[in-house]
Amino acid sequence: MTVEMALENITAEIKNNVLVLTINRPDKLNALNKQTIEELHEALVEAENNKEVHALIITGSGNKAFVAGADIAEFSNFSVEEGKQLSSIGHFKIFNFIENYSKPVIAAVNGFALGGGLELAMACHIRVASNNAKMGLPEVSLGVIPGYGGTQRLAQLVGKGKAFEMIVTADMIVAEDAFKWGLVNYVTTPEELLNKCFEITSKIASKSPVAIKTAIKVINAGYNSKLNGYEVEIEEFGKSFGTADFREGVDAFLEKRKAKFPGN
Repeated sequence: MTVEMALENITAEIKNNVLVLTINRPDKLNALNKQTIEELHEALVEAENNKEVHALIITGSGNKAFVAGADIAEFSNFSVEEGKQLSSIGHFKIFNFIENYSKPVIAAVNGFALGGGLELAMACHIRVASNNAKMGLPEVSLGVIPGYGGTQRLAQLVGKGKAFEMIVTADMIVAEDAFKWGLVNYVTTPEELLNKCFEITSKIASKSPVAIKTAIKVINAGYNSKLNGYEVEIEEFGKSFGTADFREGVDAFLEKRKAKFPGN
């Protein structure tokens, strides 16, 4: 089933209750420009309210690139304030938005994931890379720094030392090193990339959507300096006892049957 949205740079298709969003600018190696960010945000907002969608996969068209960065030509003459606004809008509409999304989002990294592309992948909850993928944050080569959360999320995923090395050298790494350092969850062949993502979403599909939404919230709380993750966990754990999903899950366990959660 194809989702009815008037998008030029994004294709959207629902398969097995999973919305596959493909960034479709192959002539630009799927680089993120303003229009693509707006369209991606639009698709994410619509999917969040679509009960048919249980999880999302984000990938790039073709076999060369996931997203090979931001569209440099678009911001080459920006002022200081315009640069701040570019970063702020990106955080709000895409990167923080995905990180705090209520449904699991998987990045299917096919080919180059550079700059904003790697930042997009890191904002997703799970990352699967093809073995021809190459990842990096080359911004210092342009006289800027990563501006879509890269300085923060990379350190969270690979550790402070490796993050320093990748950012200040602007070096790319191959998929196997990304896996070794914890930057991606799995490495597959290009042919098996989406199949692996669907394998993960099929496991998610049978679980409580309410509990999954809460788990995403609580995990993220642990990385928010303004929150105490343990306190948020206690609060949300308690709240779960008042949900229909909890009642169904416990009843199914005691009755030795498969749970049928209300949202599935």
